[in-house]
Amino acid sequence: MPVDITQTLHWSSATGDAAVMLEQLQANILKGHVRDHLSVIFLRFDVEAEGRAFLRAVRPLMKSAKKHLEEVQQFKLNRTDGTPYVGVGLTAAGYTALAATPVPADAQFLQPGGMKGSRADLKDPVVSTWDSAYRDDIHAVVLVGDAQNHQQRYETTRQAVLGLLTDGITVLGEELGRSLVNGDGHGIEHFGYVDGRSQPLFLDEDIKDETDEQDGTDNWDPAFPLGQVIVADPGAPDPVKHFGSYFVFRKLEQNVALFKQGEEELADRLGLTGEDRERAGAMLVGRFEDGTPLTLQKDAGSHEPVMNNFDYGSDEDGSKCPFHAHIRKANPRGFGGSPGGNPTNVPFERSHIMARRGQTYGQRSDDPGADVPPSARPTNGVGLLFMAFNSDIAAQFEFTQEAWVNNPTFPFTSPTAAGLDPVIGQGPRPTTNFPVEWGEDDRKNTETVAQAVTMKGGQYFFFPSLAFLDNV
Repeated sequence: MPVDITQTLHWSSATGDAAVMLEQLQANILKGHVRDHLSVIFLRFDVEAEGRAFLRAVRPLMKSAKKHLEEVQQFKLNRTDGTPYVGVGLTAAGYTALAATPVPADAQFLQPGGMKGSRADLKDPVVSTWDSAYRDDIHAVVLVGDAQNHQQRYETTRQAVLGLLTDGITVLGEELGRSLVNGDGHGIEHFGYVDGRSQPLFLDEDIKDETDEQDGTDNWDPAFPLGQVIVADPGAPDPVKHFGSYFVFRKLEQNVALFKQGEEELADRLGLTGEDRERAGAMLVGRFEDGTPLTLQKDAGSHEPVMNNFDYGSDEDGSKCPFHAHIRKANPRGFGGSPGGNPTNVPFERSHIMARRGQTYGQRSDDPGADVPPSARPTNGVGLLFMAFNSDIAAQFEFTQEAWVNNPTFPFTSPTAAGLDPVIGQGPRPTTNFPVEWGEDDRKNTETVAQAVTMKGGQYFFFPSLAFLDNV
């Protein structure tokens, strides 16, 4: 029976084509793989035969989605550590360099330059300002990741990958990621906020865990069909059984000092005092630093587990969490999302959600959780390696960035400005309304934080099936 991508999957009992799909799908797509240590290596294939030989040689270092899920299960049962992660993706230019056909058909993936072709629509900086690794044609990306307590094993795996490179392959650049955690052990980004909690779930076992072991699923359903993240791999021996996913990569540099200064200035403009000053930052992000959703309470403190079971049904006027807050812009949770801002078209809204697999990068001398002035924070050299798997780049990543994040009117139906996403929005920033008191209709129209995130380069890739790599 063909794989039913219109539903979630019970992976542990999968049989037939679904079992084959799991055995041939790369890890990290259906479920995030631990990548506390991460290397992202960008390659150009100067000699077709050597590029093909490299892909076949790196394949034994990779594992399937099935193997990854079995390792996660064993870790839960007896704390047995899993193995390192190696993932491989190709650009459309990479398929051409390898003379590999047929090529995945996503229009944004195929357009000249890949992500460069969407630069103007995404309001990205001009390509000449991107880091050098991203300015020319990239043919492939290789990800190497491992757990916090396996740094040496990670280095060994990374060296094994690099050792497979030959003279006909050029390393264009490498990004090194490293996890940041707060005092509770939750992953954070460089502005200091809990990150990665609101992920779509594709596996029945994960959905059950979310229901039974986290904060539930009755207000926000995290279950999404397989077709939200995987597509048939046209270059594999049997596309009915073999799948891959489109991978969006963006290097986002964070000016932490500027953002933290913006938080302080916003608190001053709104007249916030004492502990309520923390609400200024929460109104920009949509969560307090510990992950507490602003729409649920006016101060931090409800963080174990970090809440995800919420929507904006009790905050339709934005008097608790502003409409332009980062997490509300990027996932309106049933209250906005159609081209006209219609809050009832929930299926359309949910169709834009993607599976994010980001990682922080850069070394910093300060403690992200310490109470220090903004001037003590880094201004460059740190940020987020944004990574996300999609089944449709235009409908997921690009729609989210263009129609939601960068659109100052979303989710309103009139030209009234809700504001840009203050974290990752790009473009002119109009003044916006902030509630002076949590849950009250007392608003102040004022400046938001200056743009503190700069896109330094990126590209679109396809992560093919393992069967494709075996036969390339």
